[in-house]
Amino acid sequence: MIIKSNIRLFILFFLSLTTFNSLAQKENKPNIIIIMADDMGYGDLSCYGSTFIITPNLDQMAAEGIKFTDFHANGPVCSPTRAALLTGKYQQRVGIDGVVTAKHDRDKGLAPSEHTFAEAIKSAGYVTGMFGKWHVGYKTEFNPINQGFDEYIGYVSGNVDYHSHIDQQGYEDWWNGDTKQNEKGYSTDLITKHSVDFIKRHKDEPFLLYIPHEAPHGPFQGRTSEAERYVGWKKGAKQKNKMSEDQLNTIYKEMVEVMDEGVGEVLATLKALNLDKNTLVFFCSDNGASSKVGSNGDLRGYKSTLWEGGHRVSAMAWYPDTIKPNQVNSETILTMDLFPTIIDFVGAKQPKHLDGISLKDNLLQGKALPERDVFWGYVGRKAIRQGDWKLILNKKEGQPLLFNLKEDISETHNVAGAHPELVSTMLKKLEAWGEDVYVTSNKK
Repeated sequence: MIIKSNIRLFILFFLSLTTFNSLAQKENKPNIIIIMADDMGYGDLSCYGSTFIITPNLDQMAAEGIKFTDFHANGPVCSPTRAALLTGKYQQRVGIDGVVTAKHDRDKGLAPSEHTFAEAIKSAGYVTGMFGKWHVGYKTEFNPINQGFDEYIGYVSGNVDYHSHIDQQGYEDWWNGDTKQNEKGYSTDLITKHSVDFIKRHKDEPFLLYIPHEAPHGPFQGRTSEAERYVGWKKGAKQKNKMSEDQLNTIYKEMVEVMDEGVGEVLATLKALNLDKNTLVFFCSDNGASSKVGSNGDLRGYKSTLWEGGHRVSAMAWYPDTIKPNQVNSETILTMDLFPTIIDFVGAKQPKHLDGISLKDNLLQGKALPERDVFWGYVGRKAIRQGDWKLILNKKEGQPLLFNLKEDISETHNVAGAHPELVSTMLKKLEAWGEDVYVTSNKK
């Protein structure tokens, strides 16, 4: 009888312990991973219609989670989108409306006084890491290590040679923390290697991992390509072996597919360590494809324009057993929304005065986002999105252009003349937004 009683007590203890562990696991703060492609077009993934580029791992993310069809980069070029992602604000507010160039802006960057999502999440007990492209400041004071990231390996310019890691002005640009420390390897593979290592080392504590890839931004190089840049190299130097159009397309395909391999390694690592069901992964691009190579599908325009091809990008969210699989989300979302979203997921205190909004209830419950107008601005061009309507104001055209994106996703039919009152209303909103965000930026 005593033995049977002890056995029953043991079973009850084991069941209670299992239940406790299960509850504790559910109450664990989720790990957060944000993966960003560079200059990748809306139509460059097989899950977004490409028949040329094959991306099984990103396709798997989309199938096991949410695929977004109306996700937008905050800017049509690199630096502005990254500034918006990091701060949760329109990039104009933080003084990064254009590209922070290697040639002209080596003394400029995201002010250390700005509060990044890395700093915000650290208050909730997270360790933070970043591996890849920074592009919001070259000087050490702007380095990721000084803006909330505990660990950083990567480059601070707009792009580097994938093999020599030399920037556009001929400077070495591969950092470990705030110290230059070059290493051998193809940049896409190095970014993946360090990201996987970070996950393994921090598997027993909540972590945030930011993986801003270089791919498929130029220079267009594959794993076996020769290095093109060297110390002292200057932009515009003659390329050693000029590629044909077919060769360029083949290299571009490889660049995207190698990045996809890296995404697969990250997901496989999460699964091997039993972290997958406690990790929220976002993927997106920083803007649309450049006009040189890449596909924006049926969208008009390319990188640096305010046409849909400049800023509507592929994106997905993956969180097994928490986010339902095979979802297609058509809400209008901007990069700056990721900041308040991840802070909401981890239960940290939301900073004041963010322009982005949390997507948490939308992602988990399908709850519609509140109605709002969203805006873009770049080198004198401005645009506003109001529901299905989009108005673009370019200095060259002079007159506003109006499109109904529900009926005309390719922006081929300007219907401004048929809707003068709507144009007037949207112009006033656009002017008010500009006075708000640009004036704030100029006061800094």
